[in-house]
Amino acid sequence: MISVREAFKDGKAFIPFITCGDPDLETTKKLVKAIAEAGADIIELGIPFSDPTAEGPTIQEANIRALSGNVTTDMIFDMVSEIRSEVSIPLVFMTYANVVFSYGTDKFLSRAAEAGISGLILPDVPYEEKDEFAPACRKHGIDLISMIAPTSHDRIRMIAKEAEGFIYCVSSLGVTGVRNNIATDIGSMTELVHEANPEIPCAVGFGISTPEQAESIAKDADGIIVGSAIVKLIAENGKNSVEPVAEYVRTMKEAANS
Repeated sequence: MISVREAFKDGKAFIPFITCGDPDLETTKKLVKAIAEAGADIIELGIPFSDPTAEGPTIQEANIRALSGNVTTDMIFDMVSEIRSEVSIPLVFMTYANVVFSYGTDKFLSRAAEAGISGLILPDVPYEEKDEFAPACRKHGIDLISMIAPTSHDRIRMIAKEAEGFIYCVSSLGVTGVRNNIATDIGSMTELVHEANPEIPCAVGFGISTPEQAESIAKDADGIIVGSAIVKLIAENGKNSVEPVAEYVRTMKEAANS
């Protein structure tokens, strides 16, 4: 199994996000396999939550669809375990602190590790509170992936020094969602990270949706993260979304490395 950091060794990494259980877990399984075959380097798997504060309407609605289908965290662990033998790239959970707390932090991370999860992203946990999760993540060999925002400024170096896996650079203020224009100075953010920790890759997300944006941002970043544009394709195509999403991933991966 490839580690999170190793996924950045061959060119620019493309990291798609999908919400587990949207439209159902069987389709999620097919999507993960197809996305991996289409060239994804890491896949972010969203565990649905009733109050996803970092998400815009597109991913909020995906959470609602998944939860209305009675998808549970245990069912998601089982799904990951089932597909792990067929998918060698890193799989990373993205969810919220309450999901982990309510399950039991150590129990959650133990099950995640057993299932073959390589990393964890908790967008509602600031750097200053990460010690509530970091020791348990280390115990189970899971990278706790830190996020930095355009407003992080002086905190960027501090966060980068202790970063694991990769740094998730948030390209735009606010919640997730497709944006026509990304004005943040990505180059300055990634430069600060690499100065503080030359070993840690920077992947940029929030708002990226077009090949042109992927190509432009990849000039300054080590990887590109895309969520809302993919979740929107899944919303439009439902159980028939596997091929359109795989084709989109192929196109974005090529653009990031062009």
